[in-house]
Amino acid sequence: MAAVAPYLAAFSARFQLVLQYRAAAIAGFATQLWWGALKIMVLAAFFYGATRSPPMSLTNAITYTWLGQAFLIFLPWNADPEVAEMVRSGAVAYDRLRPLDTYGWWYARAVAWSAARVVPRAVLLFAVAAVLLPALGLGQWSLRPPAGLAATGLFLIAMIGVALLSASIVLLVNVIAVASMTDRGANLMIAPFSNLFSGGIVPLAFFPDWLRPGLRLQPFAGLVDIPYRIYFGELAGWGALQGLAVQLGWTLLLVLAGHAALGAAMRRLQVQGG
Repeated sequence: MAAVAPYLAAFSARFQLVLQYRAAAIAGFATQLWWGALKIMVLAAFFYGATRSPPMSLTNAITYTWLGQAFLIFLPWNADPEVAEMVRSGAVAYDRLRPLDTYGWWYARAVAWSAARVVPRAVLLFAVAAVLLPALGLGQWSLRPPAGLAATGLFLIAMIGVALLSASIVLLVNVIAVASMTDRGANLMIAPFSNLFSGGIVPLAFFPDWLRPGLRLQPFAGLVDIPYRIYFGELAGWGALQGLAVQLGWTLLLVLAGHAALGAAMRRLQVQGG
């Protein structure tokens, strides 16, 4: 426990710090609520105008959309801003002096950074989409409850996996920022991949049949497609366990790759100034 304590302290300190930005959380919630409503209207028009049966029911598509808005911040759109600033200023050298594993230190802080921004927005969005809308007689447009007790438990496990997988991708972006001494290129590269291949823009179920199996095996699927399909019961039993295995497998692989890449980048790092 003594070896883990510094990383837990880093997670706790940053989680509490980021959680203090209440105005940002409220503004983010309002934006995500608005965009969620727009996406649902587009989906409804698509479903009502479809000439053949869509691969996902409208009810599940609405639930999928609300979940996507609630947990939007888990999508790894950019490098950790603190790491990016340290790279620009040269302060990254201080992290090399800590008697800790730099990758583990940054990983704990990256998980806290995303989780602390997700929690208040998700709570507010669930309150509106899952409670307020049915109370106002708009149940058909609401966030439906999970498919059952088993789905609830597996979904909670999957969302822990989302936080860990997202942080492992953010750390790879951090490595690119350290190696290139700027986060601009890495941020421009990761955002479209994260949005498209996770199913965050268009659910992976709507992609062509020949492409869908491969898309559901790539790492970004573990951020949106896998946990949300577990939530409304499309992935259940052995299928859900396979989805969690894909999520965990990619997390471990990316952590190992990121750790090795960061070590190599740090060994070549040159910080100038005085």
